[in-house]
Amino acid sequence: MIWLIPAKAFAQKDALRARIEHIIDRARGRVGVAVMGLDDNDTLMFSGNGKFPMQSVYKFPLALTVLHEVDRGKFALNQPVLITKADLLPGTWSPLREKYPGGNIKLTLSELLSYTVSQSDNNGCDILFRLLGGPKTVDGHIHSLGVRDLAVVSTEEEMHRAWDVQYANWSTPAAMAQLLSMFYHGQILSPKSKEFLWQAMVETGSGPRRIKGHLPEGTVVAHKTGSSGTNDDGITAATNDAGIVTLANGKHVAIVVFVSDATSEERACEDVIAEIARAVWDAHSVR
Repeated sequence: MIWLIPAKAFAQKDALRARIEHIIDRARGRVGVAVMGLDDNDTLMFSGNGKFPMQSVYKFPLALTVLHEVDRGKFALNQPVLITKADLLPGTWSPLREKYPGGNIKLTLSELLSYTVSQSDNNGCDILFRLLGGPKTVDGHIHSLGVRDLAVVSTEEEMHRAWDVQYANWSTPAAMAQLLSMFYHGQILSPKSKEFLWQAMVETGSGPRRIKGHLPEGTVVAHKTGSSGTNDDGITAATNDAGIVTLANGKHVAIVVFVSDATSEERACEDVIAEIARAVWDAHSVR
């Protein structure tokens, strides 16, 4: 009997690997996947050490860095942040600009973080970068945590100037899963800051067809998406989702899926992410 449990676990992992390989084969692009059981550290990867453009997934390490400064006492969640009209650039995704087109308002830091994480606001992102002193502050902080295979180099404004700039903000699936695991296990933030960011990620409104797409209704997913759009050559540089899924048995699993340089439409890339997440759900729910 002592060998039956390990044998079953190995068989389940092999079946999950085969299922994900089949899904990846249908994606017309590069696909990187990292799956990590956060209760047992059981990990499965595909191109786990490949470099993929993060796009707005990098707002997760940005938020981690801002909240680290809150925990240090440099900032406070209730402190007001002045937002000028010049901060609200046109031609970029910004619910903040849509609500306050004239700018010259003050929002609390917590409100600005919520816009940036939950609504993926690009102007909010760059305001936070300026508050920190630039992307290099985020890059340095994440590296100081021991997460090396991730680079935060350019702002949203800079990414919008040229298509290739987005590739400078990259992560491996393995590094993003490592960061999610450290966040989940309380190794980065105070309990209060962790809970704030967890809730902001749960309230993420973007990418409902990605990790959440094929999961049972009501499944709690704390995640951050990233999207590049499609260029004139029909290439979609990034359709991403990275987050933590709460399973029906109460356990948690980190799922990172980066779909890059795809010739298929974004909806097809989203289906790849959703099907991978469902495969993980099915495999981990029977353990």
